[in-house]
Amino acid sequence: MSAGAVYAALFGSAFLAATIFPAQSEAVLAALLLDGTHPATVLIAVASLGNVLGAIVNWLLGRGIERFKDKSWFPARGNVLERAQGWYQRYGKWSLLLSWAPFVGDPLTLVAGVMREPFLVFLALVTVAKVGRYLVLAAVVT
Repeated sequence: MSAGAVYAALFGSAFLAATIFPAQSEAVLAALLLDGTHPATVLIAVASLGNVLGAIVNWLLGRGIERFKDKSWFPARGNVLERAQGWYQRYGKWSLLLSWAPFVGDPLTLVAGVMREPFLVFLALVTVAKVGRYLVLAAVVT
């Protein structure tokens, strides 16, 4: 597989993993790091970029999602969105440092959009969290 294809696959898995779709970018990155064919710094940068961009998509979705909360097809029923908003109000922007975490990270980025977290604050905190996660993974694997 060409280097471009490898990086594209890693980017795609990291991007999807940051959205509401179930995906596992850590396994892809770990396998590529263990393979040793590509520079670790480039792999971490590509995975981080994909993951942060996926989180930005969630933030953008969150900015417009409230207008759909009363629709019958909306996945977050009644008080689910309100509970998430209350949780975010309680813990605030610093909770975005958990955006790397399974199960809670992706919804956090969506709720940050709903709560109108300023984009640059969102971007800084999410980037620290996502890059940090991949750096720790690389240190453990290599």
